[in-house]
Amino acid sequence: MKRIAFYTLGCKVNQADTASMEDLFRQKGYTVVGFDEQADIYLINTCVVTNIGQRKSRQIINRVLRRTPKALTVVTGCYPQTAAEELRAIKGIDVIVGNQERNRIVEIVEAAFYHDKKAEIMDNVQTINEVTVFEELRAGTETGKTRGFLKIQEGCNQYCSYCIIPYARGPLRSRSLTSIHTEIERLVTAGYKEVVLLGIHLGCYGKENDGKLTLFDAIETALSVKDLKRLRLGSLESVEIDDRILSIMEQDERLCRHLHLPLQAGCDKILRAMKRPYMSDEFTRLMDNIRHRIPDIAITTDVITGFPGESEEDFLEGLEFIRNQDFARMHVFPYSRRKGTLAANMPLQVSNTVKQKRAAILGELAKQKQQNFLIKNIGREAEVLFEQPAASGYIEGLTGNYIRAIVHGAVETCGRIGRVKIIEAKGNFVVGELIDICK
Repeated sequence: MKRIAFYTLGCKVNQADTASMEDLFRQKGYTVVGFDEQADIYLINTCVVTNIGQRKSRQIINRVLRRTPKALTVVTGCYPQTAAEELRAIKGIDVIVGNQERNRIVEIVEAAFYHDKKAEIMDNVQTINEVTVFEELRAGTETGKTRGFLKIQEGCNQYCSYCIIPYARGPLRSRSLTSIHTEIERLVTAGYKEVVLLGIHLGCYGKENDGKLTLFDAIETALSVKDLKRLRLGSLESVEIDDRILSIMEQDERLCRHLHLPLQAGCDKILRAMKRPYMSDEFTRLMDNIRHRIPDIAITTDVITGFPGESEEDFLEGLEFIRNQDFARMHVFPYSRRKGTLAANMPLQVSNTVKQKRAAILGELAKQKQQNFLIKNIGREAEVLFEQPAASGYIEGLTGNYIRAIVHGAVETCGRIGRVKIIEAKGNFVVGELIDICK
């Protein structure tokens, strides 16, 4: 029985893709082992959304090639899809596969394994800009996990000026409602209490079919699985929050009160340059509407700083805007220049020193906002899905509104949902008292 090890870089969509590939190999009798263990095959699922992601992908590839030169090395994902020529130049890589053909990954790898694998690289990168069919891979059901990730949407047609993802993932396509229902039933049967719906542009679910289907339909389908305890949504554009989605969130406690809405910039000049689909006042109105309807919701976000042309005045304007928004958590990214994007050739590129300085300022603001949100929840009761042991005698997990909570409890409680009273905020988590186990 052959042994295969996986390494995933980047987003939760990549994690879902890896879990699906793991499932395919397990079905064929392979043993999936840890990446630091001895294996016959090493598969690296790469990321190129930032220069750091691409650099880390190269580092992991080179580490495997140095450590286990006789093993088969497979590189998949966004790196080969956008820069296959770079990988073809690295001696020792045996197989490259982009963001298509993952349903054939076992067949492709076995063809390489039984081939004279050092004679030539097996190149399976397909052109992706005209792909119209969603690759409906089964969701991974690795044992010992509490949250399942189901990719229901692929691709992006938005072409924000800084973003390489449309070139890496291709146009919009969506999983069928029948497949969504089937896969969530599988995940629930496998013991998952929470399922996260993921997509590259999740709010555009179904839009390639003339809008006959929407994300609302996908959510309704998922919640129709009666034994599903929790449903969480991945990243969405704020302008894509349908009133019907908020209505479900108000009425059905299983839909987690958490939305990740990437802001990216708080200055209208920069938002226009980024080609974002909203201005700052529209974002504020949307935030106010959501909070009015769902007061205890957690809204998390992404912010890019140091975008080309961002002056000190632009940065301060954006900083003030962000300071006035009630975010529960912020992910801050210095702008990363990506070859092939519109922003890469814009004038007035900001120096790395300035980008890092501005990112540090936003990072401190992010810590304050997260602390404020946690403090606001002290004294409240919340349902926590316990995921794993913490310190000795303690367990930890997530509330529906995305707070990491630690309580005194038995390891056997992991994988179950308990009612917790939040009593203290510490750093980026809260400490609670376990009231009872309810699900």
